[in-house]
Amino acid sequence: MVASEAAPFVKTGGLADVLGALPKALVKAGEEVAVVIPLYRKSSVRGANLVYEHLRIGFGTYVFDANVLELVEHGVRFFFVQIPALFDRNGIYDEGGNEYPDNHIRYTALCHAALGVVRNLFRPDIIHGHDWQAGVLPVLVRDIYAGHPAYAGIGLVFTIHNLGYQGRHWRGALYQMGLPDRLFRPDLLEYMGDINLLKAGLVYAHYLTTVSKTYAKEIQTPEYGFGLDGLLRARRDYLFGILNGVDYDDWSPASDKKIPKNYDVVDPAGKKECKRALLERMGLPERLMERPLVGIVSRFAAQKGFDLLAQVAHEFGSEDLGLAALGSGERNIEGFFRSFAETYPQKVAVELGYDDELAHWIEAGADLFLMPSRYEPCGLNQIYSLKYGNLPLVRATGGLEDTVDSSTGFKFKEFNGYELLDCVRRALAEWGTPRWHEKMETAMLRDHSWNVAANQYAGLYRRLLAIL
Repeated sequence: MVASEAAPFVKTGGLADVLGALPKALVKAGEEVAVVIPLYRKSSVRGANLVYEHLRIGFGTYVFDANVLELVEHGVRFFFVQIPALFDRNGIYDEGGNEYPDNHIRYTALCHAALGVVRNLFRPDIIHGHDWQAGVLPVLVRDIYAGHPAYAGIGLVFTIHNLGYQGRHWRGALYQMGLPDRLFRPDLLEYMGDINLLKAGLVYAHYLTTVSKTYAKEIQTPEYGFGLDGLLRARRDYLFGILNGVDYDDWSPASDKKIPKNYDVVDPAGKKECKRALLERMGLPERLMERPLVGIVSRFAAQKGFDLLAQVAHEFGSEDLGLAALGSGERNIEGFFRSFAETYPQKVAVELGYDDELAHWIEAGADLFLMPSRYEPCGLNQIYSLKYGNLPLVRATGGLEDTVDSSTGFKFKEFNGYELLDCVRRALAEWGTPRWHEKMETAMLRDHSWNVAANQYAGLYRRLLAIL
């Protein structure tokens, strides 16, 4: 597998969680797995061994001298590509909100380095790339180095984690990446006058996957396709939706070391202690112990649908409930949450930023978990919430549609603030009733472990190898 991040070594979002958990689950299922990621300044790789020195990487007018380090975790071989000029920086993808202008060079180098790993350290049956940062890899294998004996017979799988991030760069980037001008065609890498590295993966990989069945259907429509719906419809016979799992080693209230009190479906009493501790930590009144507490842990981005909450803020604030939110992102959304908390200080508390322990406290202490997303390829927090008996209240899109139903949470369909408000009121009507407790029990018993997804990926890999 080739990606830009993997937990626990470096993480900015859900991609890292997948690359930390899926390979481990595949190894448990009997596969041999290696993961290639960059070695960033922020990477935590204590104990890694240098396994290859002076890997020469050349493309366009660039030549880089790379070292490769290795660390084995849970049977997975993690290879870290060390190119200080490209990856030894303060940020991962950007600095101060400004994307690095040479990201196309950085991740083209990663893809070349991954092929160096294939030639020298780990000869796979399948190369599985993730998101636009690995998009050029299938181009290299099937076009630039077509016929090279080191890559003969290798299957190429490419996963879309979020179609909204496509790696678009100006046309001249093609030359900088060492790719021929003949690839600048509407049926190949060209996209509205630019080159599109996510599109490169979609065109050249043998099989495409994305992270839920519903999202696989949605991205074939203009509403969710971000301009690539036509290409995805053309490749629909090679596009598969496989729902992400979650790692219950990290996200289970029975064993979570970060929460105030452990609990489980058999003895859920500890959840009340978690709620009391969360209210105290967030500065919310004790009286909310008797009312539903809504939790949010999220990036504050337009995708996440918090403009719907802003649309009905007054009505929401007038309901007899509490809200504990953790997140950061776009300034206007941060501003809304700050203002919301100031207007309703006895009901709404917000912490801007990211605090892993607080994220666990919110999952354990809240009663409802709000995800009103505009679109959501898979989503992980709503799956964590199920295990913690924190009933998800979600918009029926992507992985939210696939993981939450009327027996485990609450859903609304139209992207509209008053639909959201109506859904909140439906949840309030069930609060404290036997139906609520039935939902909690059903939710906590749901199994969304990675084993299911790993078996589906393994089956897909074998299906691909059978036709190559």
